[in-house]
Amino acid sequence: MYDAIFIENKGKPAVPFVFRFFNNDAQSAASSKGMPGIRVTPENIVSECTDIEEIQAGVTAVIDDAIANLTRPLTPEEMSPKPKEAEKPARLVFKGNLQEVNRFLYKRGWTDGLPVVPPTEEAVAEMLTGTDLTPDQVVATLVPRRGKATVEKIAVNAVMAGALPTYLPLIIAGVKALQNNRVADMMAASTGSWAPFWVINGPILRDINLNSSYGTMNPGDIANITIGRALGLITKNIRGIRKGIEDMGVLGNPGKFSMVAAENEEDSPWEPLHVEHGLKKEDSAITLTFPQCYDQLYPYGTDDQGLLKTMMYNLTPYRVGVTGYILTPTNARSLARRGWTKKSIKEYIIANAKMPYDHDPHLYGAVFDDRGRNPDLKPDNPVPILQADHRGPPIVEIYVFGGMGSWVGIASGGGDIRTEKAELPKNWESLVKKYRDVVPIYVRY
Repeated sequence: MYDAIFIENKGKPAVPFVFRFFNNDAQSAASSKGMPGIRVTPENIVSECTDIEEIQAGVTAVIDDAIANLTRPLTPEEMSPKPKEAEKPARLVFKGNLQEVNRFLYKRGWTDGLPVVPPTEEAVAEMLTGTDLTPDQVVATLVPRRGKATVEKIAVNAVMAGALPTYLPLIIAGVKALQNNRVADMMAASTGSWAPFWVINGPILRDINLNSSYGTMNPGDIANITIGRALGLITKNIRGIRKGIEDMGVLGNPGKFSMVAAENEEDSPWEPLHVEHGLKKEDSAITLTFPQCYDQLYPYGTDDQGLLKTMMYNLTPYRVGVTGYILTPTNARSLARRGWTKKSIKEYIIANAKMPYDHDPHLYGAVFDDRGRNPDLKPDNPVPILQADHRGPPIVEIYVFGGMGSWVGIASGGGDIRTEKAELPKNWESLVKKYRDVVPIYVRY
């Protein structure tokens, strides 16, 4: 759709083929680019289809429609579309009890399906104590809706998620990470089910009781779960990416609700992730990437060779973008004792993770009919699993979090990775003192 609009802006008619289930997505994409009336040709070819007969039959069935759309004169409305009048938001949109408010918000499409905390004036004002920024300041403009993420709008979504004001600096930094992120943009135009994966670093971990140890990505820790949830609500309500309309992920991804981890810096033998990305150790920061999948693997062994083989031999073919390995402090220390650094691990995996040439889904079949990229390679010749593509060279990241144990995690598939520093307000120490004791106290059996 974006390509068709680009061509139209050059003065040439363009009519994109659109899979019939993607009509809502296409209309939203066209509106976001200022061309809501662009003509499309609906078709029945499933996205990513490689069946030549199916593709030919699908195109043949609609080619006359495409020609008609390209040649039929424009209607007066198409030549001079009337701008849609913007709805002026009201400060108060509904009154009722807790159940009524939640049902109203859900029916308006503003929640993630779970109950939310009503964003009253008082609750939003309390949330805004977590920043020195003014409520009307625009933190980011987020595509595809080009929604202006003001501080107040961010605070509204943070309240709905159940967050505390001490989480607001990280949530604001997370919004900045969403801006100008290629994979974040792809969520509005892809059948892939990308999930935001947030990794948090710095002294703020202790200040707000972020869990970096056992079960760090489990539900049960208010900081971890509500930071991710708030950013998910912002993605829906400000970015304008809604399930089944703009987000056309075919399978969906449970990680979209809240995939948030804090690096276990105290037990890691290596420098923290945010320091690798250019910040100081005393800074607090949030890092964003977008994996499509997450695997937990029992290692082949807990020495360096067993761990490295586990990391290399469990990659699916044709990995591009960011491949993130999650190591427990136990595994990280085992590797570090044998002289491995994050840098040397990344280089080793990129160089040695290989597969037979004909296992690459982008090349499979091509090697048998002289259409392969390299005629000198035989089908069983090894080629790298982590390959460069139009987005650049492969990226491998190493994260250290979780409890003491031997499991290895892989979160792979995202294209960009961004780290943003969290700016703490002047009243930070008093805020931390006010909310520090919001922790669960379990009864011992």
